Amino acid sequence: MDDWTKDPTAKRWIKQVLTDMVPKMKDSAIVCSILPDYEGDVKFWVELGASIMLDKPIIIVAFEGRAVPEKLRRVADEIVICPDGVNPESTDELVAAFKRVLGE
Repeated sequence: MDDWTKDPTAKRWIKQVLTDMVPKMKDSAIVCSILPDYEGDVKFWVELGASIMLDKPIIIVAFEGRAVPEKLRRVADEIVICPDGVNPESTDELVAAFKRVLGE
């Protein structure tokens, strides 16, 4: 089996994660992510893993009807259920979750 980390595309992605995503996450007070509606969202998985490893507070937004895995429930500081089709940024629940996590 070939070493996938030697693939030029993978190397560019790894570099982007380490030089762009991780520094931005380090500078952030909170990580807020929308739970994907399909399995295999590698970007979400990497961001979630980095959030955990950087010990960041995690807020997950899940649209109504979307199953939230039990282990994700245990890891997240807050889970906000948002009606499908509604902009999560405009919900009072999300604002309240940010305030709770920030201790306001």
